[in-house]
Amino acid sequence: MAKQAGSKTRSVRGSRTGRPIMALLDLLGRRWTLRILWELREQPLSSRALRKACDEASPTVLQARLTELREAGFVELGDGGGYGLTLLGRDLCETFMPLHRFAERWKNCSPSPRLRGEGRGEGEPPRKR
Repeated sequence: MAKQAGSKTRSVRGSRTGRPIMALLDLLGRRWTLRILWELREQPLSSRALRKACDEASPTVLQARLTELREAGFVELGDGGGYGLTLLGRDLCETFMPLHRFAERWKNCSPSPRLRGEGRGEGEPPRKR
């Protein structure tokens, strides 16, 4: 949040300035946040379907991220119980599309198979660090 006359500056995690871009980057940089948004880009998903789409991520972590994304106004819980993107969430995902197109081109010309994401099948669990 920007500093306004007569109000206190509210800091966000990862920033002493409280600037909105820093708050957004902090939220998007949290584990599973971008993956959740990406998986919801085409259709709402139930908690179970979302967990499966996210390589069986921890239900506790997924619920924490969904709560944060709901508080941020990007995700909503639908009438049928599934999670979906809000208009703001869809707008955010649209900003990812040029990066997605670039990544697809990069995949074909990067010299490093590891960096291109090769060696892991679709739906294969992440490697242990």
